[in-house]
Amino acid sequence: MSWSAYDEGGTLGMTGREGGVIQVDDEYTGAARIVLEEGCLRAPFAITSAVYGYLLHTRFVADDETAQYALDEMKTALADIVDAVPIHDDADDVQAIETVQTMIEAFTRRFP
Repeated sequence: MSWSAYDEGGTLGMTGREGGVIQVDDEYTGAARIVLEEGCLRAPFAITSAVYGYLLHTRFVADDETAQYALDEMKTALADIVDAVPIHDDADDVQAIETVQTMIEAFTRRFP
């Protein structure tokens, strides 16, 4: 997997979209992003994941150990989704788009 710090780590320590402090903010090949916040307004931890143009999903977690485990599991699943997204030349590939949609649905069920 090719995950790297988003904005060279410039967002770490800032307030995230769920009102917590950003602990992890990583991006996958310029196509997906995952953010772990601590001390959020609704829960102790929040993990917000995105596949640009396809998915924006937040999961709330009660403890650090679960958050770290979920973060790793979610990164793997997000990378799989990104890798299934059709390239620009294949944008009309209905089967590939349906596959991506199915993967996104499975992701949101697996990581509620």
